[in-house]
Parts: sequence; C-alpha cells; structure tokens
Amino acid sequence: MSAGNGKVAIVTGASAGIGKASALALIAAGWSVVLTARRGDLIEAGVKQSAAPERGLAVTSDVGDPESVKALFAKAKQRFGRLDLLFNNAGMGAPAMPMEDLPFDKWRDVVAANLTGTFLCCQEAVRIMKDQSPKGGRIINNGSISAHAPRPMSIAYTATKHAVTGITKTLSLDLRKHDIAVCQIDIGNAATEMTERMTKGVMQANGEMAIEPRMDVKHVADAIVYMASLPLDANVYSMTVMATKMPFVGRG
Repeated sequence: MSAGNGKVAIVTGASAGIGKASALALIAAGWSVVLTARRGDLIEAGVKQSAAPERGLAVTSDVGDPESVKALFAKAKQRFGRLDLLFNNAGMGAPAMPMEDLPFDKWRDVVAANLTGTFLCCQEAVRIMKDQSPKGGRIINNGSISAHAPRPMSIAYTATKHAVTGITKTLSLDLRKHDIAVCQIDIGNAATEMTERMTKGVMQANGEMAIEPRMDVKHVADAIVYMASLPLDANVYSMTVMATKMPFVGRG
C-alpha cells in the first residue's frame, strides 16, 4: 500500500460529480477513502481512476436505508480501522412542478436521500469517532445554495437542504465534547451532470428562463480537502463555493 496520511474518509454520493471529485482529491492528498453510492460500477471505476487505488474502497449502499448504512460503516471500519472524515454528499432532487402536483413518492425519495441519509450516516460516524483512539473526527454536510435560497418549484430539495443546516448546527453543538467538528459546505453551480441543464437555461425567480454560469467541480474538491485537513481544534463551520456570476446574491 502506498504511503498515506493515515486518515480515513467516507464520501457518499461518490459515483459522479462533486462526490467523485472530492473522493479522488482526498486520495491524492493522502487519505484512505471509502467511495459509496448506489451505482457500484461507477464507484469501482472511481477507485481505479484514483491516484492510489489501494487506498480506495468502493461500497455500494443506499444512504436512506438504515441497514445499508450500518453495513457501509462496518465495512469501512473493518478495512481501515477508524474514521476521520464523513462527507455527506449524497442527494437528489425532484422534477420541477407546483408543490400541489408533486407525487408523494417523489417527496419521500428526496427526504430519504437528502435528510434521512444525512442523519443515518452522521449517526454511524459518531458511533465510530467518539470511541476510537485517538478519538474524534470531522463531518462535512453538503447543504447547497438551496439551504439558503430556493429555486422555483423545488420544495422537496429546498426543504431537505434547509433541514441539513439544522443537522449541522445541532451536531456542531452536541459533538464538541467528543472532539468531532461538524461543518457545512454550500455549493452553487458546480459543473457536473446534475447542472448540465443550466447551460441550456433554467427557470428564474421571475419566471423567465436563463442560462447560468458554472464553475469547475475541482474548486469544490479543493475546498473539501482544505476543510478536511484542519486540526480538530479548528473548523470551517460554513463555506459557500459558487460560480461568481450565478444568480444568488441579491437574487440576480
């Protein structure tokens, strides 16, 4: 095994986009990383593409399923012996439509992935982090710009991302005694498959359609590596990384 920094991370939603970029950046920075997502073939490919495949582990999981999450963290601990970082990145949205037309199953799926998944993964991470030696670790939650300002017709995604902020605030307070630092990164318009539609135009607050600028996902991955690299007595509690010219500040 190539020399690493001895630290271990789990990155959820690591099959593509922000999760994959962050996982590969952490491996390149010396971390051992568990990449997890529902699409096993893609996380396996991600491990093979990394700078040190021997420090990567692909584990297929569904973060909205308690038993699947327990199995994920058990495999991580079995392979690497400890956990220093959890990046709660897995998430999904629902089709844009008036809230009265949103099917319940779509609402339920978004809540399971974005909110329940964050809770379950935090729960298992804390159980490992507070009992290991040396104890402690860091949890980074992906809040998104939607943790602060909604897009039109996005009630499920926006509600869950606001709730993720509540998890971040609560755990940041409750977990200090265990030397667990909890923080949130809010990302706006990273150039990933999920935001590809923005290059063709998306609905704005005034009902008009407009093309939105995007930024290289590498900047998000670099931010995750920086946040993760801090000693546990320092914490980037909140960070917003966004395309400079995207509509957000002043709603335009």
